[in-house]
Amino acid sequence: MRRADRLFQIIQVLRRSSRPVTAEVIAVELETSKRSIYRDIATLIGQRVPIRGEAGVGYVLDGGFDMPPLMLTSDEVEAAVLGAQWVAGRGDPALARAARDLIAKIAATVPERLRPVLLEPAVASAPVWDDRKPEALDMAQARAWIHAGRKLALLYRDERERETRRVVWPFLVGYRETTRLLVGWCEMRDDFRTFRTDRVVAADFLEERYPARPAALRTRWMAKMEAERAAWIAMGRPPPPEKRAQ
Repeated sequence: MRRADRLFQIIQVLRRSSRPVTAEVIAVELETSKRSIYRDIATLIGQRVPIRGEAGVGYVLDGGFDMPPLMLTSDEVEAAVLGAQWVAGRGDPALARAARDLIAKIAATVPERLRPVLLEPAVASAPVWDDRKPEALDMAQARAWIHAGRKLALLYRDERERETRRVVWPFLVGYRETTRLLVGWCEMRDDFRTFRTDRVVAADFLEERYPARPAALRTRWMAKMEAERAAWIAMGRPPPPEKRAQ
């Protein structure tokens, strides 16, 4: 790796971390020596890149530092293409359209040498062959309600064709190969529940905000899922599928 590329990658490593990153961790990722990383960090600081820290403790990049957003490597371009292909095939209509627009925007702005990587990628997402019917839940509005921390009222039909009415605090949309999942706190069950969006019969988008931040709910849910997974593994049994609406 050229030194100029390594300097750029050091900044990238620091940008994506919320905690101090040691020279050893950076050296392992960039396949170089700690001594080289120390020299590179000193060079970046000398170029007024706002890096704080010290050897043995770790380094952080202060907020507000910016670089041209499309200084991409060929691997980053292929990663973007692969992710956009997946979303275009499995996301809701608004996200699928955004994924196709993303590829077009990258193609229009990357250097000429990287365009073959974008237009003739060596990676591809498997196509989705199922013929999904239109869903009763507007996924674009559901995502907006998650960002706003507002409640949803759902008429939901489970796998046994039983219908129930729920008020849900949505905080995450998950994607599987052929299904989408809405994860939220269910007021009726007083617990986290996962709803298949293709089983939503009707949805009302309520103006009422729920008394928690979406990020806090996600953190609590992830901790609970991890604890349940660890318990199943401790018993020598495979973890069950995610808990669906009950």
